[in-house]
Amino acid sequence: MHEDGIGMASTFKEEFLNLLPSVTAPQRGFFAAVDVGQLANPAAYTGLRSTPVTLSRTKRPASSAVTIITGALGAKVLRPLLDDIDTDLDVEVLPVINDYFGGNTGVTGLLTGTDISAALSNADPLRRYLLPDVCLSDSGQFLDGMSVDDLPVAVDVVPTHGHALRAALGLKS
Repeated sequence: MHEDGIGMASTFKEEFLNLLPSVTAPQRGFFAAVDVGQLANPAAYTGLRSTPVTLSRTKRPASSAVTIITGALGAKVLRPLLDDIDTDLDVEVLPVINDYFGGNTGVTGLLTGTDISAALSNADPLRRYLLPDVCLSDSGQFLDGMSVDDLPVAVDVVPTHGHALRAALGLKS
């Protein structure tokens, strides 16, 4: 039931609220169900991640103004969680419209660099931007071949689970 999205959302919520002691969800690369016969390097898109993704264009101090980049469905999970936490952080959720797939795909794992770039076109460079690693292949590319270096502002890529988001926001465990 995890991969249907409902299981993912409830597991993420429990991890973020520290109701689970560790990461419990399958740690898969994005596109677990892609037709690997169509890909030049299917290993980059499927299977377990051998190492956590920790890409970042800059090494800058944590900001009290944070924007979390996500898909439309991810925003529905994140907004209530962030509204319920007690923090001095200025945290925004930026739901990205997935025009690449016609605008009717709401999952975060199918976001492209092109769509994220469009959503960040007027981004405040003083904010810290968090991007879930589920948007990227193991080689650090979006579905459209772009990379985080191609985005208009620096982003910090964090693992896609609740504990990692808590840590990225500097929340106590």
